[in-house]
Amino acid sequence: MKKIILLLVVTTFLSCGGSKVVRQSQKTIKGQWLLNNISYSESGNFNVMLLNDASKECFEGSTWSFIPNNNTGIYTINNQNCTTGERNFVFTIQEVDEQTGLYDFLLKPTDAKNKSETNQGFRLKLAQLSEFDMQWQQTVSVDGKPFTINMNFSKQ
Repeated sequence: MKKIILLLVVTTFLSCGGSKVVRQSQKTIKGQWLLNNISYSESGNFNVMLLNDASKECFEGSTWSFIPNNNTGIYTINNQNCTTGERNFVFTIQEVDEQTGLYDFLLKPTDAKNKSETNQGFRLKLAQLSEFDMQWQQTVSVDGKPFTINMNFSKQ
């Protein structure tokens, strides 16, 4: 019986540690980032509300801070033509395929105490992550066709 309990404890401990790829990603994402620009996979004028918060124009130039040891962060809308200020969030980097290195990035807006009023989150593809650049992609459906939103960051 003791062996079974010990095996369960060890298995639980090892499974909570996350893969090496995810741990490296958390280390890389730590710090301050600038959301430089947002582009779409289709041309045209689109009225997109990102993270149920603000438009593309409001998010461009926003600053982001990631604290991976507790999976929290803050982004700040800086555009004076928008509702400016800090917004809190929690995030998780979730490995999709270790062979390809593709990830999902789960982001949930919260209040300052990391509590979500709506419990709504957003799944984004962490398409690229390096020491200097990061790209998120969110694919939604527009008129029944896939439509990709690309968010390009640089580390400050």
